[in-house]
Amino acid sequence: MGIGASVFLIAVGAILTFAVNYSVSGLDINVVGIILMIVGVLGMITYVAVWAPRQRRRTTAGAVVEERRMYDEPPPPVI
Repeated sequence: MGIGASVFLIAVGAILTFAVNYSVSGLDINVVGIILMIVGVLGMITYVAVWAPRQRRRTTAGAVVEERRMYDEPPPPVI
């Protein structure tokens, strides 16, 4: 689950918890909203803990250096 899906779950959970005043028999919408918010927060924590260090490691590996050697005469042909 990425950051976008986590934020989406948190937003839907907050809407169900704080903005919806509808009752369904056998289902508490407020509890469903709280569960969605908790799952969204856990997904965001998991994403940051697992994927962020990997991306940081990949980007700080250093720049690729290209070295060109100039010869006075061309190298001998390979046979």
